[in-house]
Amino acid sequence: MNGAHDLGGMMGFGPVVAEENEPYFHAEWERRAFAIALAMGATGEWSLDESRSRRESLPPQQYLSLSYYEIWLAALQQILTDHGLVQPDEIEAGRSLYESRPVKRVLKGEDVTAALKRGGPVNRDPEAPARFAVGDFVSAKNMNPTGHTRIPRYVHGRPGVIEAVQGCHVFPDSNAAGKGEAPKWLYSVAFKGTDIWGADSDPCLTVRVDLWEPYLEPR
Repeated sequence: MNGAHDLGGMMGFGPVVAEENEPYFHAEWERRAFAIALAMGATGEWSLDESRSRRESLPPQQYLSLSYYEIWLAALQQILTDHGLVQPDEIEAGRSLYESRPVKRVLKGEDVTAALKRGGPVNRDPEAPARFAVGDFVSAKNMNPTGHTRIPRYVHGRPGVIEAVQGCHVFPDSNAAGKGEAPKWLYSVAFKGTDIWGADSDPCLTVRVDLWEPYLEPR
């Protein structure tokens, strides 16, 4: 969706300043919040795309005022409530008040390393041949999606060229909305910096974005 999270190329937010030797977590609660989010995702009660969608769906004023892991925590509280795993008064109280319903599966501590190494492959068998091939000239569609999407706003309507065909993968726009995986072909698309940001861009800059087939059209 065109939301507060899609900041690429947006004006007025200042430079991105990298923190030298930045730690993975700045406080213990961040480590814990991340662990809880991963553990709950492993239950299979929702998809990765739905969890991303919940973070992006936070009201702009709230999203832009929170730190990275505060966003994760706020979205997790929302999704737990919506799936009936936690009640709003339990979140307010900060503890369990009712007996929890069973979940599909539980990730035990001793199984975490193996589970993370195994990952969750999202490549699927194609239902139709790929529309595009390496070297094809395409344009990213000028879209205004109302739900989750993986096309960044800064490439909307911009010309590019297919550099690689990455296979057929779960389509996040559909999966996040609970409409099924609807596998679609995925492509690596190269865009000239000047086509995205105009004459002020470095003329040697190339931006590469992995985009699903429904985001693209021939040119």
